[in-house]
Amino acid sequence: MVTTTEKVESSTTTTPADPHSPVVAAHDVGEAGQPLSGKPWMYRSRRIGPIKIPAYASPPFQLGLVAFVCFLCPGMFNALGGLGGAGQLDATTANNANTALYAAFAVVGFFAGTFANRMGIKLTLCLGGMGYVLYIASFLSYNHNGNAGFPIFAGTLLGACAGLLWCAQGAIMMSYPPEVSKGRYISWFWMIFNLGAVLGSLIPLGQNIHSSAGNVNDGTYIAFIVLTFCGAALAWVLVDARHVQRADGSHVVLMKHPTWQSELTGLLETLIHDTWVVFLFPMFLASNWFYTYQFNDVNLAKFNVRTRALNGVLYWTSQIIGAYIFGYALDLSRFRRSIRAKAAWGVLFVITMAIWGGGYAWQKGYTRAETSAEDYVKMDWTTSGYVGPMFLYMFYGFYDAAWQTCVYWFMGALTNNGRKLANFAGFYKGIQSAGAAIIYRIDALEAPFMNEFASCWGLLAGSLLIALPLILIKVKDTVPLEEDIKFSDETIEEVMPTLAHENHEEKYEERFRSLVLALTGN
Repeated sequence: MVTTTEKVESSTTTTPADPHSPVVAAHDVGEAGQPLSGKPWMYRSRRIGPIKIPAYASPPFQLGLVAFVCFLCPGMFNALGGLGGAGQLDATTANNANTALYAAFAVVGFFAGTFANRMGIKLTLCLGGMGYVLYIASFLSYNHNGNAGFPIFAGTLLGACAGLLWCAQGAIMMSYPPEVSKGRYISWFWMIFNLGAVLGSLIPLGQNIHSSAGNVNDGTYIAFIVLTFCGAALAWVLVDARHVQRADGSHVVLMKHPTWQSELTGLLETLIHDTWVVFLFPMFLASNWFYTYQFNDVNLAKFNVRTRALNGVLYWTSQIIGAYIFGYALDLSRFRRSIRAKAAWGVLFVITMAIWGGGYAWQKGYTRAETSAEDYVKMDWTTSGYVGPMFLYMFYGFYDAAWQTCVYWFMGALTNNGRKLANFAGFYKGIQSAGAAIIYRIDALEAPFMNEFASCWGLLAGSLLIALPLILIKVKDTVPLEEDIKFSDETIEEVMPTLAHENHEEKYEERFRSLVLALTGN
């Protein structure tokens, strides 16, 4: 039974003269007494049995909705990609489709902040989600007619759509939470998002558990198509960013009246005024570079279909664990944020050497020529010696979550301005996708496995060294509100907290944390 735990009293509303401004009730107040910018029901917290649900327009609830959009869209894409070759026996078509995908993603993603700021979150996310539906449908078609052109076209379209989706997601994840909670919000998102990949990997595991074939069946693709469509539709239940209100009464810093001209100009202003962000660009490039090696050159090359599906479940489950550990560690309040940033860099460098050092020992044991032979028998989970590579693959998943969580947190530590963070997210996903397009093309040209492995390890370690000056100099303990509003047309009075300091945010976070842990089984 759903019950309202706290009432909202309202009175007559007054409509601002500008039709683009939010309708604000003159005396409407939220559950802690703050003025409302949207409908009163958006600010009521509720209870379903023993579970407390945060207010609909609160940052935790909105982040949860975005996480489930990504759970159903990119989560299913990751589950399919994690099988290697998008579930096909031969990775050539998937490699070509992904090359087109990430090339388009790189171009659109870099400028996606402009689109997200101008079009709004709901439309941006919905358009982004529809691209995943068509992409997966193209491989269902390929299963029957062998037309490689359709997956390449769908990959190109998905690249444009994914650029929009991930830019909007990144802006929400980094700008909605208060400074002290950004690590936890990132971890919550990453846990829910990767739960989608875990469940998505269980679909082919269940359908192919008694099969030693190389490619998945039609039922797998159909299930993914239905789930991705549901994800795209879910984006429409989000509220506009201007209605989001934190527990202390503060609002997200945005442009009240964005235009195409203002957002294109804002993109250039971000590069000019925040030039230091380029020190993170190599980390952006590295952040998806290793997927091709892990999915195609480890999982697809060495294991049969049911074992690849099991590996996928373990890989994405390890991501949930990694996101939880790093997200909460990055928000440890006993240490200043500048200290936490330096410590995060140090831990990343250590695990880069340790995990990829183990990967080097594994990679020395096989070559592309060996695994491409017609008489090569792929490893099954019943094969002697499977446990070692299984744990290596799990550590690869853990490492990915650690890397992504830290990169997002570093960006979020530079500003709290939603408009600027949308551009940062666009830079991140654009450059990330450029790297993915390059490495997918290299893999399609059948480069030696060891060469691809070396490029992954070298790029990860080198990008950490390049990012170090930014982390040492530019990550401060806090960013003043006066600094954040310089990149918007809002005033301090419009976005500042309206309540005295209380533990309101912790109350929201505890409710959402309980829900996330219940969903992920932790």
